[in-house]
Amino acid sequence: MKHWLILTATLPTSPSGLRVKVWRALKATGAGTLREGVYVLPAHAASAHALADLERTINDAGAEAHLLTVQARDEAQEHTFRSLFDRAALYADFLQSAKALRHEMKSSSEVELRKSLRRLDAQLHDIQAHDFFPGTDSQKASEALAALRREIELHFSPDEPSAASALIERRATSEFQGCTWATRQRPWVDRLASAWLVQRFVDPEAKFIWLADVSDCPKGAVGYDYNGAAFTHVGDRVTFEVVAETFGLTAGNPAMQRLAVLVHCLDVGGHLVDEAAGLEMLIRGLHIRHPDDDDLLAAALPLFDACFAALKAPNDH
Repeated sequence: MKHWLILTATLPTSPSGLRVKVWRALKATGAGTLREGVYVLPAHAASAHALADLERTINDAGAEAHLLTVQARDEAQEHTFRSLFDRAALYADFLQSAKALRHEMKSSSEVELRKSLRRLDAQLHDIQAHDFFPGTDSQKASEALAALRREIELHFSPDEPSAASALIERRATSEFQGCTWATRQRPWVDRLASAWLVQRFVDPEAKFIWLADVSDCPKGAVGYDYNGAAFTHVGDRVTFEVVAETFGLTAGNPAMQRLAVLVHCLDVGGHLVDEAAGLEMLIRGLHIRHPDDDDLLAAALPLFDACFAALKAPNDH
């Protein structure tokens, strides 16, 4: 049987400030309420440390709190504790929301669908962050979101690459100097970020061409971000991540690693990144302002420069 944290708290009815503060903190941990003033959390929960902080906060405020570590007395009590963390209803609500968004696909704009997809991402992230005993419900929800995202991408970009199954081999940048790089026209975040990565870290003299049909890729050009290209999605990595790993650009580079997570989030979803919504809005604006793809890339390069600089800077503001 697992270890459990039990927080008991006796709070004054007034003033209400402490009660509100404690309630918000408990909600953030995902703790279950055994009864009023008695809260339960699995000891293995990532938020477990917050209960110790909350115990100190309550006692420092002149109220009374005690944090205990216990094991359930028997299987029946273990079941009672676990039942406080049944997330089945939340997953069912999520799947219903995903189903509703699928029905809206034909009548909604790309901007609206991407915004709704971000909301679903956040909804699932919140559920899974407090799902301390994940099972098939969590897996089904993740698979449903991935399938929906793929449907939306194919709806607006029928030639969006599918993930290849291959090893990512390390290559030297010296092999790719003065090359022409080719990808699909109207590049979105992964293609723009990959072009920035190539021009800033691989081949400063790189030229880029934008293909209406990838079968027209010129002989000798380095194709990227389409099926059969030299650089494209591999496994769960998007093209930016593949290019970065191929040339060893993420190793020992936390800022590049964070940018890779950001691009991944915007391209195929996954781990939510605070900066994602802002970067997506700016790229969307660049798309509107620059119908020519060469102009679009020229405008996007300083945007990614600024983003990378911000990710490198100490977080002291």
